[in-house]
Parts: sequence; C-alpha cells; structure tokens
Amino acid sequence: MRRRKSRRLGRGASRPDLPSHLPSQSRCRTMLTQIYEVATPAEAEAISAIGVDHVGVLVGDGAFPRELPVSEAAAVMEAIRGPSVLSALFLSPDVAMIERMARELRPPIVHLGASNELLAPDHVSALRRSLPGVRFMRSVPVTGPEALQVARAYDGIVEWILLDSHRVGDPQIGAQGVTHDWSISRTIVETVRTPVILAGGLGPDNVKEAIRSVQPAGVDSKTKTDSEGTHSKDLVKVQAFNRAAKNG
Repeated sequence: MRRRKSRRLGRGASRPDLPSHLPSQSRCRTMLTQIYEVATPAEAEAISAIGVDHVGVLVGDGAFPRELPVSEAAAVMEAIRGPSVLSALFLSPDVAMIERMARELRPPIVHLGASNELLAPDHVSALRRSLPGVRFMRSVPVTGPEALQVARAYDGIVEWILLDSHRVGDPQIGAQGVTHDWSISRTIVETVRTPVILAGGLGPDNVKEAIRSVQPAGVDSKTKTDSEGTHSKDLVKVQAFNRAAKNG
C-alpha cells in the first residue's frame, strides 16, 4: 500500500481544519478516531499514516507506568504525519506539573485523565487560562447515572469529553479494557453540547455497534488495539479499528 504524502506536524503545530468545537455528535461528517498509548516515533508515523486523527501519548514524570518524559513525547510528536495530531494524556492531578510539561512539549491537545475526586472543573479552567491555544479533553468515568452530572460540569469548558470505563478508587480513569453501560453514554451525548469521544473496551470487533448505540463524535481505543500480551500497538488492529469506525 502506498503511503500518502503529507506534511509532518512539528512542535506546537495544530490541525488547521479542526475547529475548537466540532459539530454536534449526530452531524459530524466523519467519525473522529483516537489511539492510545503510542510510545515510539515509528508507531506514531505508522498510526498517523493509517489515518487516525488523534495519536495519543501518555506523558508524565514517571509516577504512573509507561509515562513518557517530555523529550520522548516530543520525538513521538515530531514523527506524526499530518493531518493527525498528538493528544498528550496526563494522569496526574498535579496542575503545576501539567502546566510545566505542556508548556515545554506544546501539544495541540491536552487530555486530562485524573479521577474527578482529584481534578475538578475549576482546575481545568485554570489550566485553560494558563495554556492559551491548547485544546482540552477531559475523561469522565461512566460508573452509573451520576456520570451525566460529571459530564455536565465540563460541558463548555473543554473541546471534548471522553467517556470511559473506570474502577472506583483508581486515581486515573480508563485503561480497563472493558465496556460500560452505553445507554448512559448515549444519554450524555444527547444532553451535552461538547463533542463526546467514546472509550472503554473498544476494538475492531465492537466499534461499529458502539457507534450505532451511542452516536458519539469520536471513538477511542487502547487495550483492544494492543499487541497480545504487550502495550505495543498492533497496526493491523489499529487499521481495522480506524476503517470500521470511519466506514461504519
């Protein structure tokens, strides 16, 4: 398969045709796709060449497993082929650390994945003020009907709300490899104005059903597009996921 020719997106670059707020979920022209955890420049180049919109990288100071320091995350970002862009996921609730590392890395998107008990809407608003020009994504745990209230608290504060599975008590949201109650996610999609990305146990085999059930603006995959028994990406699975999402 011939690789499409495209410019690379360097540090601080952003996707020019992607507005700060996407159209409402049901009217999005194409399904947005997002893949985590991309850990090497080679993975980033290959995944962006497949056509994945958001290339997700876990960034931090080593407090959580597999976090990349800024220097390694920057190398991954440099390898991304446009129009794909980097999404930098921070699991830490340390606002000062997030601000410092985001200023150094300058990612187009900052994705906040700390639990809601540790990182509140006021913290997110403060980060927005300190990082002008950066788009924000906030993970919301779908553990029951209370998720709707949490999602509403971030409606209009961030560019994307990501609905993910969560184990109560974990300091971070997601990476469980299991689905959650999609009927709750559908209610959130129908309620909030902010575009919703659906995550939680999604892979090539169930992403079409997830899209039909929830009608989100985008879909996210981590565990179900990993190579078996590892945290490296399986490019065949990534391509199948991306194709199913965008053609479904």
